[in-house]
Amino acid sequence: MEEKKKEVINLRDITRKIIQQRRKFYLPLAITFVLSCVYIFSQPRYYTTEASLAPEMESSLGAGGTLGSIASSFGIDLGEMQTSDAITPLLYPDLMEDNAFVCNLFNIMVQTQDGKVKATYYDYLDKHQKHPWWSGVTSLLFNLLKSKDDDVVSNDSTTFNPYVLTRKQDQIVGIIRANITIRVDKKTGVISLNVKDQDPLICKTLADSVIVRLQTFITNYRTNKARTDVIYYTALVDSAHQEYVNAYMEHARYADANQHTVLESHRNKLAALDNEMQLKYTSYSMLMAQLQAAQSKVQERTPAFTLLKGAAVPVKPAGPKRMIFVATMLFLVFMFRAFWLVRSELHFKF
Repeated sequence: MEEKKKEVINLRDITRKIIQQRRKFYLPLAITFVLSCVYIFSQPRYYTTEASLAPEMESSLGAGGTLGSIASSFGIDLGEMQTSDAITPLLYPDLMEDNAFVCNLFNIMVQTQDGKVKATYYDYLDKHQKHPWWSGVTSLLFNLLKSKDDDVVSNDSTTFNPYVLTRKQDQIVGIIRANITIRVDKKTGVISLNVKDQDPLICKTLADSVIVRLQTFITNYRTNKARTDVIYYTALVDSAHQEYVNAYMEHARYADANQHTVLESHRNKLAALDNEMQLKYTSYSMLMAQLQAAQSKVQERTPAFTLLKGAAVPVKPAGPKRMIFVATMLFLVFMFRAFWLVRSELHFKF
């Protein structure tokens, strides 16, 4: 049997052919350059900033020592496995999926770095965002097709329902979710926040506001049961105190009215009132101790936060990378055109 000859691609011949037909590259590359510039320079610049937060973690017997170190090297947190909390730090990024948490950012007051715009974050996203020139045409078509009810926006805290949104509100919620990213390191538990916006000062303002709201959420969740216990024991203490005061007043009135009485029945009645008063006082004292313990529990459950990296006002825009985009498009068109011209040399059939 005759051995099949191996097909060898001669790069020198291919290069020579490309050079000979270089004029065929001028027009597609010129068109690509113009279209790429028109597209990418129409895209508004955006800025990004980052912040890192380390919340206090509950200690766990299994979380320390050699076993905890080995487990953490595999991305497993034994402390989180043994905690009684239903929401672990690994679930904090999912807060951005909750409409209530996102809609809580609507009323943040923001101001652009040049001071020209000062409004709520909702109004800023709705009315003061930069868009490509062609978005005006698409917005006009959208406005012709949408329902009039979509223009009704209610930010009144008494009537606003974050789980029943209009189309415009839902769009704003989607923009906020795209602008804010929350990540949690499985090994260290450090919460990282990344915020993107078209204005550098608003970028920092939003990052600071999200950090505060995240701290509030974590604190409220961690102390929820303890605060409920405080409310419960406060009501019991108030009731027990009133019962003790009533018993004390009744004892005092009876004693004052029968100071010179020597009858045994009156003495027994006074002793019974005294015992009842002491019981009420004992009950009041025990409930007061439980209330103080519950109040201490609130402080104990309140986590401490360490801001490892504060959000800074970005100096340079993060994107879009205009030169890189144009260069990439030119390279792709050049490669496609070159491939098409030398396809016969590569033994491809179309």
